[in-house]
Amino acid sequence: MELLHLADAARALGISYPTLKQWIYRGKIHSVKTAGGHHRIPRTEVDRVLFAAGAKGEKKAKPPARSERAGSISGLEHLISGRNQLVGTITALEVVGLLARVALDIGGQQVTAIITRDACHDLNLKVGDTAAALIKATEVMILRPVPAK
Repeated sequence: MELLHLADAARALGISYPTLKQWIYRGKIHSVKTAGGHHRIPRTEVDRVLFAAGAKGEKKAKPPARSERAGSISGLEHLISGRNQLVGTITALEVVGLLARVALDIGGQQVTAIITRDACHDLNLKVGDTAAALIKATEVMILRPVPAK
């Protein structure tokens, strides 16, 4: 787990150091204390806050999604019942033909999704952006390595 110094986390969030300290004290953002008692912010927390801010429209506006251009009610595209959302940073983006491969770094793990070229364009995805992978599966399997004898 990547831990950021407060100054680096504040810069990534676009806020001041004192504001970040207040967020920690108020529980708006989770921090980890070092053995010396210093706060560090996990990269996953920074991604989570940035993603939440983007959903609330606090970041720069994105171009309207195709469903909005078609006349649907604006803002409903963010309302979803799925809670299996993994927030991370886009590390790779490859568009070939009608499809796009999007790779997210989520807490040091890589998650890859294949989406349509149109969806990639509508979401205005770029390497370095914060995004979430929504996991929808009918089954979840757990694997465990066989202990060495």
